Amino acid sequence: MDAIKLLKTDHKLVKDLLAQLEETSERATKKRATLLHEIQVNLKAHTTIEEEIFYPAFKEAGRKAEAKMYFEALEEHRAAEDLVLPDLLDTDPGSVEFSGRAKVLKELIEHHADEEEKEMFKDAKQLLSKEELAELGAQMEARKAEVIASFG
Repeated sequence: MDAIKLLKTDHKLVKDLLAQLEETSERATKKRATLLHEIQVNLKAHTTIEEEIFYPAFKEAGRKAEAKMYFEALEEHRAAEDLVLPDLLDTDPGSVEFSGRAKVLKELIEHHADEEEKEMFKDAKQLLSKEELAELGAQMEARKAEVIASFG
């Protein structure tokens, strides 16, 4: 699978999990906890392969505009992973606060994924050959499996 197809598949999976989470009620604490764990694992695997493999290749192949996209994407990851997600993990799944934080995480991730798909991936297809995207995809799949396995 090429790098862009892999990342788009990840985007769809995480967006679907977040949509399911948003539809839960305060009484569905077990379902919320399960979904949140799935989101955490998949988000970590996704951001890791982007930051370690895809983004550096994209930045290196591009120019100033791509470097700007690269740094913006890193900041969006930081906002979601280091600020909103930890708060959500520490929030009682049976609370109204949980619903609010889950919605904010969903909005952040949807914005980030949409921006990547419309801008970054479009540029990447022009900057990187099919062979390069396939090679990146293979590296990313292997690394993603390692990250998921690390959650045990």
